[in-house]
Amino acid sequence: MDRAQARPTAHSPAGGPAPAAPARVERTTVTSADGTRLALRWAGPADAPGLVLVHGWAQSGDVWRGLLADPRLTDRYRVVAVDLRGHGDSDVPDAATGYADSADWAADVAAVLAWLGRPSVLVGWSYGGLVLTDHLRVHGTSGVAGLALVGALTEMGRGRQGGWIGPSMRRAGPPARAEDPAVAVPALLELVTGMSASPLPGADVQRLLAAALRVPPAVRAALVTRQVDSAEVLAAVDVPTLVLHGTEDTVVDPAAGRYALSQVPGARAHWFTGVGHLPFVERPEEFTAALADFTAECLDRVGTLP
Repeated sequence: MDRAQARPTAHSPAGGPAPAAPARVERTTVTSADGTRLALRWAGPADAPGLVLVHGWAQSGDVWRGLLADPRLTDRYRVVAVDLRGHGDSDVPDAATGYADSADWAADVAAVLAWLGRPSVLVGWSYGGLVLTDHLRVHGTSGVAGLALVGALTEMGRGRQGGWIGPSMRRAGPPARAEDPAVAVPALLELVTGMSASPLPGADVQRLLAAALRVPPAVRAALVTRQVDSAEVLAAVDVPTLVLHGTEDTVVDPAAGRYALSQVPGARAHWFTGVGHLPFVERPEEFTAALADFTAECLDRVGTLP
């Protein structure tokens, strides 16, 4: 072999093809039915089918930064991460009225789907699963090509199986809603560090903590006082559904994932052994591969793959 041929390229130390550069992350806003402005991060072709990422309680769309930078997704889909109302860069409605009604949460998701204007796969992590259930309750699956529930809640309230939480949330949740920072900050830090089965890098922990602290205490409290039963909503889902859950999740009990799996017709599961509440951070390669395969399957089913 010619020596020049044997030499690795400047772009790839291993001699293989250079990895694709991450897509540029753009920012925009959409407005929900009640006037709440929602901040979006997005990457990928503007005319591609959508992959909508909905984060959890007291976080933001920034939690999905790894997926927004992954060409396996952004080369084929318009990947959109929304900041929920009261979170991140989105508007903060009044805590007394802005978070209790499923119709408001449903309208938020509908606004994102209308902006996309293409059939989309919806991905809900943690509380984001409840938000997606709110959307299905009001709008059904129109415009939805598939549903991925990641360590997700689908119900809220005592005794509801889809709302079962784990010991980290039970322990840290009440003080994390306090007005007193001396009470709330240590609790939020405990919750964040409890999200993963193995310790995260300090910078990642601080980023998650910072996102939580941006959410006003009254909003943190308002989100968890809802009473939501979703058995009938889940039973009516008629699009492919994938439940992705870590076996060591101590924030949302894996039993909540098993409940969704048992209620949604034809749903299937991808269990992340030894992983906590952040499979897309703790096991990114496995998670992205599973989500990419599922998204391709869903969009091929409705004939919208590029």
